[in-house]
Amino acid sequence: MDLKQQINFSLWCDFIERDFLENDFQKLLDDKTIYGATSNPAIFEQSITSSEAYTQQIDMLQANDTKKIYEELAITDIKRAAQIMYPLYENNNDDGFISIEVDPNFCDDAQETINEGIRLYNSIGNENVMIKVPATTAGYIAMKELTSQGINVNATLVFSVSQAISCTKALDEGIKLSQKDTKGVVSVFVSRFDRELDDKLISIDIEPSKTGILNATKCYHQIQKIGNEHIRTLFASTGVKGDRLNSSYYIENLIYPHSINTAPLSTINSYIELETFEQSKIITEDKCDEYFDILKQNNIHIDNISDKLLEDGLKSFKISFKNMLQKLKKEN
Repeated sequence: MDLKQQINFSLWCDFIERDFLENDFQKLLDDKTIYGATSNPAIFEQSITSSEAYTQQIDMLQANDTKKIYEELAITDIKRAAQIMYPLYENNNDDGFISIEVDPNFCDDAQETINEGIRLYNSIGNENVMIKVPATTAGYIAMKELTSQGINVNATLVFSVSQAISCTKALDEGIKLSQKDTKGVVSVFVSRFDRELDDKLISIDIEPSKTGILNATKCYHQIQKIGNEHIRTLFASTGVKGDRLNSSYYIENLIYPHSINTAPLSTINSYIELETFEQSKIITEDKCDEYFDILKQNNIHIDNISDKLLEDGLKSFKISFKNMLQKLKKEN
């Protein structure tokens, strides 16, 4: 089954690194395994500080401040990824996108987020780029403004249904004001719920590793209800840690129409090994609500968990961004 053709499901790669772009990345695209890519501060921290592919450019940029060094490195990679994927985007502009995130320290400042989003988009200069904006109150304002200006947006760090609705409404309003064929995705984080709750659920005899999928599914239903074909749900944080679950568990169970799953390389490779690819059975909203009622009866409130995970996610991205900047400046 060609999932892209049949149900408009795409697998994107949640990884970017310079040597990878020039080698395996192209093969994954040619094989129609992936149709896009995403990045975030943690991914760039890992790539830039652990790969020798960046050493020469870092040395050349030492006269600049660390954020400028980071942006030059990131923009080089993002431009290259966009160039490689442009034929795919040109053929079907639902896909072929690469995402870059605004400075996570701007998560509560709408105007700074807007300014940086515009600046990054213009600096990169490729239309198949998405600007990632965290799903905060300030972020919703920025999402609407950026999309209204024709800038594609990836609404990220979405954990709750209310966040998913707010993001989708902001993107919908902005896209309708845009004079371009602007696209948006709502990145719903999945696996972090299970890592947070599974041990507790096991201790009270509730089946583990269901919360993330059910929460993501309910978000998906709400996003679909807005009815904008230019906005898709993107299931993120779909890597598996530990050996309790099959590595491609969060892909296999969230293959829904009009959606995307962005996954780490190891997860993608595990998925490829399945050899049989088919749509997942879509869980109803009623089934999702029944499960959350059971959690509530056991004093586990999904909204409280979502709030904690958002706070943790914002903090983690800020730390990754800070650590990366600190490592980019070399002592004389």
